[in-house]
Amino acid sequence: MSDGIRGKQLSVDFAFLDSGIGGLPYLRCLKERRPAARCVYVADTRNFPYGAKAPGDILRCASAVTERIIRRWQPEAVVIACNTISVTALEELRRRFPETQFVGTVPAIKPAAELSKTKRIGLLATEAAAASPYIVALKEKVAPECTLVCRGDNALVSFIERRYLESTPEERGRAVLPAVRFFKDAGCDAFVLGCTHFLNMTEDFRRAAGPDMAVVDSRDGVVRRALSVGGAAAPGAGGSEASTEPALYVTGFSDGSDGSLYDEFCRKMHFSFCGIFS
Repeated sequence: MSDGIRGKQLSVDFAFLDSGIGGLPYLRCLKERRPAARCVYVADTRNFPYGAKAPGDILRCASAVTERIIRRWQPEAVVIACNTISVTALEELRRRFPETQFVGTVPAIKPAAELSKTKRIGLLATEAAAASPYIVALKEKVAPECTLVCRGDNALVSFIERRYLESTPEERGRAVLPAVRFFKDAGCDAFVLGCTHFLNMTEDFRRAAGPDMAVVDSRDGVVRRALSVGGAAAPGAGGSEASTEPALYVTGFSDGSDGSLYDEFCRKMHFSFCGIFS
């Protein structure tokens, strides 16, 4: 990535925000569809995990880092690549920053309902998102005919953030199995990956679920929405220009970690790790 993208004054088309690595599959999907889009990704690692926080703390943390992102890069759109922030604080972020377009990652309950034959669908999320009144209202709006079975799994989020890169396929399979069994025992034939972290292990979930259970996420809808509101002026919006490498920043660490994990993620995904967002 050029020094210009790293610089403090250059604007970007899209800024992605999550508590950690969860939103990277969304960024990767967007870059596959619009390679020339100028993107930055901020992982609010100092405040990880968001899924264990009270709603007021989620809003406080998300608002503070969003303000800094907008001031530094003036993105055309901010993709809130975190289900917990999206269901808890998205509307307030829109109110506080009215000049900025926001795209949330709302759990894909409607697509799951359309796929389900039993009309019993699962939602795997953080504990904060699973308990959110927003989820209840969303289900009643888009899938009133279905029963929604929720499971909050903060431990799995932490596994993905801390151990995903070094884990074996067998370890990942064991990590997802309790959730898959939970939904099967509840009679679900489809479940939603309602935390962006879980998308890093989509194939592990699908192998554990087998052919008779659908595993659904919001990646396609979120990226389509983002491309509809931002990046239209990017060079090569039609795909003719060369790709630009996204930049990933972290906000610091509360547990003594260093940036080596995120540097390794970036090397594997062909992103640039730019260190602490300051």
